[in-house]
Parts: sequence; C-alpha cells; structure tokens
Amino acid sequence: MYPPTASVQTILKTAPIESSAPCRIDSGGTWDIKAMALPLEKIEPITVNMALTLRTAVRLSPFKEGWVKIISEGFSEGEEQPFERLPFHSDFGVFFAAVSYFGFHGIRVDIRSGSPVKSALGGSSTALVALIKALSKLRRLSGGRSLSGSDILHLGYHLEDGVSGGNCGIQDQAAAVYGGVNKWVWNYGKRALLKRKALLDAKGIKEISKRILVAYSGKSHISAGINRSYIEGFLTGKTRAGWIEANHVVKGIAGAIEQQDWNGAVDLLREEMAIRKKITPDALIPVTAKLIDEAEKEGCGARFTGAGAGGSVWALGEPHRLLKLRAVWEGTLSRIKGAGILECHVDPVGAR
Repeated sequence: MYPPTASVQTILKTAPIESSAPCRIDSGGTWDIKAMALPLEKIEPITVNMALTLRTAVRLSPFKEGWVKIISEGFSEGEEQPFERLPFHSDFGVFFAAVSYFGFHGIRVDIRSGSPVKSALGGSSTALVALIKALSKLRRLSGGRSLSGSDILHLGYHLEDGVSGGNCGIQDQAAAVYGGVNKWVWNYGKRALLKRKALLDAKGIKEISKRILVAYSGKSHISAGINRSYIEGFLTGKTRAGWIEANHVVKGIAGAIEQQDWNGAVDLLREEMAIRKKITPDALIPVTAKLIDEAEKEGCGARFTGAGAGGSVWALGEPHRLLKLRAVWEGTLSRIKGAGILECHVDPVGAR
C-alpha cells in the first residue's frame, strides 16, 4: 500500500507558489563532507562561504492529478512521472525525492537558475533548498506545518546525501538557507551537525561586496567524481596533513573577514590556494589556473569554487585592484564560449 498522498491542483490553481535561494562562493570547501570532518572533529573542520545574489528560483503550478513534472533551465527536456513511480536516480532524482517526501502530486516544478548550470556555485543544492522552501509553503497552505530554516537545511542535506549514495557536503545547502557571510564548523558527531557564525553584519556585507569578483570559466563541472578523489587521498592519509594545514589557514581567513582585515584575508586566501594546488591539483584546469594566476599578479587572492575542475573562480581584493583584474579576466574569458564575469554581490538573504 503506497503512503497517503495529496493532490495540490486546487491550491496551485488559485495561487502558484514561488521561492528562491542564493548560490555561494567558498573557502575551505570539501571539509563539509562527513567522511573528512567527522574523524577529525577535534580540529574543528570549517568552511567559510558567502551567498551570492545569483539566486535560483522555483515555481510550483498545477499539473495533472497523480503526476509530477519537473522542468529546469540547462536541461533540454523536462521529465514527468506518475507519483507512485517517481525516479530517484534520474537527472531530477533528488527533486522528485523532495516532492515524494511531502507526498504531493498534481504538481509542476519549474527551476530557473541565476548562475550557469554546473558552474561549481552549489546550484543543484541551492535549487533543492528553494524547492523544499516552496513545498514547505505549500504544506502550510494545505493545512500542515511549514519547515524552519534548520528543518530545510537538514532535510535538504539528508535527501541529497541519501539519493547520491553518500559523500555529499552540506555547505551549499547552508549558504542557500541562511544567506550572508558565514563560518561553518562541521560537527557530524553531534545532533546539530554544524555550528554557524555570521562573520559580517549588513554594513560589512556591503564592504566585502566591493571586494569580490566572480567569473565562470565556461567549463562545466561535476563534483561527485572529483570529490571522490579528494576523499580517497584524505582517507588513505596521503593528503591529510595538507588538509589539516589548509583548515588552519581557513580559520585565519574567517578571523580576517570578521575583523574586516581585507589585506590579511587576501594573503591567507593565497596561502590556502597554494596548499590546495599541492593536495588537490586536479581542482585546476588550464583556464581556472590562469585566472587565479592573473588575480595574484594584480595583488588579489583567488580560489576555485566548490570542488573545482572547471566551474567558477572568485577573487578577493581592494576595489582598485579588482577593477584592473576585471579587465584582465574579461580579456582571458572573451575567447571561451559561455565564459564571463558573473555580475553579483553578497546576498544577505537566504531562502525565501
């Protein structure tokens, strides 16, 4: 007997539901994966990330009863399936899994991303958070309880980790839920899983927004395979000392950002990048390596986003240095189809 479900056609015919969430840039990524963070919890594994105004939007509208349809930018075709046979292994598997969790059918999900698809900015996790937020609104309209931010974060992480077969991180969902600039301490041995510290207030967010530049390399990235190689190096002990050293540096980055010591943060970001080149050389492809080198020549710090191996790069530096770097990056990226500067700043607002 299949669990009880609910058609939401009538509710959505009256008022389609919309939600959105921000993607992110980061320092100290990969430490948010449980296989790495849990055994070394005593060193306080951390990630620093910043939500961006490149938001992913989700719209829920009515569809035929008993069915679910998902359409997303960046995919040539959508997918529609009967609720009883929703595929959790397809390109839209984790989104079908979220709809299944809430038990809704007669629903169409449209996903629009403000960032390039597979750009290593946490897009799929951001889309999942936006979808869960929208489904939470729908649950409330149908007489149930809406989810808190903490609920959405935990559900999004566990759904994605479960459907993917494990080794999924949580930093993308965390940035999408809360927005802003945060230091995350990963506590998988505790029920809370993580601790959050907001590093900047609204004024500080405006200041750091003047000092970041984000670019898409034009080369898409898939995190699962590259993350597996990082985890293998860590678990075997081959790269573990380097990871611990990088974690210490990222703690310094968090402190420098909190104190708005921008030059100190730049120096430390360059230091983290130097370590990552040694322990995760596959994170760089020729174009992203060139972008990082160009940023450092202009007196900035720069880093690949997420797991790297394509995707995006972000730079931190004083505004006058970023102005020069923008021109350099534009020249480099002009020769690559789909590549370019991503116009954005830090978003203080999470899922809404």
